[in-house]
Amino acid sequence: MRISLHTKAERSTMSRTRTTTTIAALAAVAAMTLAACSSTEAAPEESADAAPATVTIEDNHGSVEVPVNPETVVALDNHVFETLSSWDIPLAAAPKGVMGEGLWPEYMEESVLDVGNHREPNLEMIVAAQPDLIIGGYRFSEAYDDIVAQNPDAVVIELAPREGEEIGSELVRVTEALGQIFDREDEAAEIVGAYEDSLTAATEAYDGESTVMTLMASGGELSYIAPVNGRSLGMLYPTLDLVPAIEQDGSTDHMGDDINVEAIVAANPDWIVVMDREGAMQSSAEVYVPPAELIEGSEALQSVTAVQQGTVIYTSPSFYLTEDIQTYTATYQQLADAFAGV
Repeated sequence: MRISLHTKAERSTMSRTRTTTTIAALAAVAAMTLAACSSTEAAPEESADAAPATVTIEDNHGSVEVPVNPETVVALDNHVFETLSSWDIPLAAAPKGVMGEGLWPEYMEESVLDVGNHREPNLEMIVAAQPDLIIGGYRFSEAYDDIVAQNPDAVVIELAPREGEEIGSELVRVTEALGQIFDREDEAAEIVGAYEDSLTAATEAYDGESTVMTLMASGGELSYIAPVNGRSLGMLYPTLDLVPAIEQDGSTDHMGDDINVEAIVAANPDWIVVMDREGAMQSSAEVYVPPAELIEGSEALQSVTAVQQGTVIYTSPSFYLTEDIQTYTATYQQLADAFAGV
């Protein structure tokens, strides 16, 4: 067996070589560790730069990819203002001309651009807002094509209840879609739950035989809201299975149909439900007379059962303006309490 012997100097040189090699190896490991840490620390920045999440919404025109929690929002549909307001969703532009008086003060502030009203919309204000999302439709449905063409970088959706569809289901659809878009699905479910509870309460409280008449107060006069297809309140009849005091078709016109006091007296309804067309915008009405004055103050109507028994129900002054799920929820609860004698 051959044994290799090294001098003291050679052993010293070998020791330095091993030390240098070890240091180099440790340095390499440290560099790799730093690189890994650097990569980990950079991840949030890369994530922040990533495209925002989207959700597929079925709007009135089909499937649309909508950004979740869009940064800049414009809303034109009165059905959505109450929900957005309750969720503290800011708007960059809104149609202040059809938003009533004092309903959503945060959307009337100067910082929110004014799109005006649907008759003479100022669509340039939408462009100026540079929105990520535009919730159009309802009174602004005729401007849809123009809005899409003028805002190529924005997603435009319309969620307003569709003609021919059951209004309650449509309002639920609107609310659930908003919940998906703004990541508020639990809150949306609570709104829908409150609506369904009030509907159940009204259905159970109605006796199934008392006659009902729905009317609209506008311009100091009363007009007739026909069962089923009459503006806003017509859907109460099929939904609650109400017995109409007058079984006559009517128009879907926003002004209702003409009716005289003699016809109301002849029908002699057990209940009268009244919607105030100008209640939320009294200052802009040419003639405003409170609904109670038109009915209870009318000498000709004093013989009507509903007037005698005090079974006249006046809906929220904002009903005609909003027609949203919250308004119907409040109306059903109002009916439930009245039918139950609360």
